Amino acid sequence: MTRIKDLHADWMKDPAYSEARMKAGLTQEELAERMKTSQSAIARLESGRTIQSARTLARFAKATGTRLRISFEAAPSSPTM
Repeated sequence: MTRIKDLHADWMKDPAYSEARMKAGLTQEELAERMKTSQSAIARLESGRTIQSARTLARFAKATGTRLRISFEAAPSSPTM
C-alpha cells in the first residue's frame, strides 16, 4: 500500500504540481485569499512539510485554474524469495 506521504513526495517532483501557483500568476497571499486560508498555510502546502487532504488539493486546483488528478498505478513486482 502506498502512503500519502510517499505520494506527496512524488507529486512534489512534478513541476506542474509545484509550480501551479506561479503559472497562475498568483502570490501566496492571492492564492490564500482564493482558497479562504492563510498565506502561511499556502507556504506549508508548497513546502511539502505537511500532508494535504484531497479536499485541500481540490481547492488548490480550482484556485490555480488547474485540474486535480489522483491515480493508482500498479506497483513494480517484488522479487519472490
